[in-house]
Amino acid sequence: MSEPLVERMREFGTTVFATMTKLAVETGSINLGQGFPDTDGPERMLERAVEAIRSGANQYPPGPGVPELRQAVSEHRKEWYGLAYDADGEVLVTVGATEAITATVLALCEPGDEVIVFEPYYDSYSAAIALAGAVRKPVTLRVDDGRFTFDPAELAAAVGPRSRAILVNSPHNPTGTVFTRAELEAIAALCRERDLIAITDEVYEHLTFDDVEHIPLATLPGMRERTVMISSAGKTLSVTGWKTGWICAPPSLVRAVQTVKQFLTFTSGAPWQLAVAYGLREEMGWVAAQRAALEAKRDRLMAGLEAAGFDVLRPAGTYFVQTDIRPLGFSDGLDLCLRLPELAGVVAIPTQVFYDHPARGSHFVRFAFCKKDDVIDDAVTRLHRLSGLGGKIT
Repeated sequence: MSEPLVERMREFGTTVFATMTKLAVETGSINLGQGFPDTDGPERMLERAVEAIRSGANQYPPGPGVPELRQAVSEHRKEWYGLAYDADGEVLVTVGATEAITATVLALCEPGDEVIVFEPYYDSYSAAIALAGAVRKPVTLRVDDGRFTFDPAELAAAVGPRSRAILVNSPHNPTGTVFTRAELEAIAALCRERDLIAITDEVYEHLTFDDVEHIPLATLPGMRERTVMISSAGKTLSVTGWKTGWICAPPSLVRAVQTVKQFLTFTSGAPWQLAVAYGLREEMGWVAAQRAALEAKRDRLMAGLEAAGFDVLRPAGTYFVQTDIRPLGFSDGLDLCLRLPELAGVVAIPTQVFYDHPARGSHFVRFAFCKKDDVIDDAVTRLHRLSGLGGKIT
């Protein structure tokens, strides 16, 4: 039999996260690769999920999402960003942000349409674009003054006659950068001038550090009406396994996305939706404490990685620290990450797999700091074994 997988998906195999997590399990290594915390979200919110199950919320909820969660999301957007979204028609609950992104791209992009992405990009973006038969147009984020940023001229040059949308992730995974107002204004101006739809992945919206502000693109002039704003409970409330996300957008865009979404998963788990509604309304104090704890973990891991010989870039948000491996004598992040379990008993993610141009990121490796302090300390101690090995591994 010939290759059964459709051609447009043949470049996509097992995700790097699955590969590295499997490697961690098989070797007993510390997993600083995949971005999931090793502690749970607020206890009262977890109890709300249990209560919802026991009270009978175990059948299909409404396709757009349970009213309680849609209203809570609407209230949250208004309270935090001054954005007014009607819970009935401008909010759609999804199975995590990944489904939200995929359904949005499928709903809004015709085959051959171009979607602009900033590389390195989260791996599901390229798969979603391929599923739609669309074309991704990468714009590279490069390090300038200690942070990843883009060249506005390069971004403008990426827009062509078939450009349909731009996918904006801030706080940005995997670099940890948070786009500034000036950067967002450059994106917004391009969207208005070239009639682009903005798809914004904001799942780390509450996990920014050093008093850096997260600014939703939809808050900029002329952007609410052309933006599909995406977030989720997974990172904010430390329940990545609940896969509960949402979009906020004008009614016509929500209708389009729901038309596709209903034939992907139809709806998502009712107990999690009810618990997340509680979390958004009552547990933002817990989120603030979690953000502060993560900032301390970031600093802890950065200090350890620097002591181990890595060149470390300071992230302004997310769960991740980017490191340059060249000071240790290494140049290929993928090769190093495949050998890390053997060399140091640690698993990390090679950043180059998130590029259309892998050579531009081959010297970067991403480590997650959303772990317990003793796990971070143990990992750093193990990584000290790399000192002096660079260039000597065969």
